[in-house]
Amino acid sequence: MTNEYNHFNRKTKFYYHIEKVASYSTNELKQGLKIILDNEPYVILSHEFLKPGKGQAYYKIKIKNLLTSRVNEKTFKSGATVEAADVLEVEMQYLYCDKDNFFFMNMETYEQILITREVVADIEKWLKPEDLCAVTLYNGQPVIVTPPNFVELKVIETDPGLKGDTASGGVKPATLNTGAI
Repeated sequence: MTNEYNHFNRKTKFYYHIEKVASYSTNELKQGLKIILDNEPYVILSHEFLKPGKGQAYYKIKIKNLLTSRVNEKTFKSGATVEAADVLEVEMQYLYCDKDNFFFMNMETYEQILITREVVADIEKWLKPEDLCAVTLYNGQPVIVTPPNFVELKVIETDPGLKGDTASGGVKPATLNTGAI
């Protein structure tokens, strides 16, 4: 994400090390983009361009912290820039879990990594062994696990339907083999 180069100043006769960081203008912001604010990575959940009748136009974005999962709203003046987050999204295969950890394997390097239950949290009930997931890494640490869009699971238990309840199509809760209801 960073481009580095040396710059020679003719007046001082010194080389200066300059590091360019990738950034986005506010008109390039879109849903799913990962940015850095206050030295923490965020993902943009939604964005809105607002032009009041009086004053400068601005962008209002809803962002989620990748480390703490907190959701905030932030406003930026039109034309402002934000730093791009140095995150890597890798396709990994879910292998198994133990008491507190989930184990995934990088499909390119066959390296196995351990991901804590806090990171996997909400999607745990949709994972089954050998599923391919997208794992987002920030500074080498997993921060988001995205399950596959479609999962084939077995229904292991349902409540009996009520007699005469066919007008609504027979909606009733079902327990799946991963524990999801």
